[in-house]
Amino acid sequence: MSQQQPRIVLYSTRQCGYCRQAKAFLQQRGLQFTEYDLARNRRAQAEFQRSGSRGVPMIMVGGRRLDGFDPKRLSRLLRDSGFDV
Repeated sequence: MSQQQPRIVLYSTRQCGYCRQAKAFLQQRGLQFTEYDLARNRRAQAEFQRSGSRGVPMIMVGGRRLDGFDPKRLSRLLRDSGFDV
C-alpha cells in the first residue's frame, strides 16, 4: 500500500525574485507542484488572503505552510512531508 505524497502549491508573483528561486528549487529536484500567480488568479489571491500570509512566495505542502523562501526550511518541510530531497 503506497502512501500518496501531499500536494505542493507555490503562490507567487512574476516580479518576485524569491518566487523564482523557490520555483527553481522545486524544479531542480524534479518535484511536481502547482504554481498560482496572484496577479493573474483571483481565486488563488483569495485563498492567499484567507491564509493570513503577508508576502510571497507562500509554499503549501499538504496542509503545512512556509512563508518566504529558505532552502533549508523548505527541504525540512518536504522531508517531513515524505519527499526525498
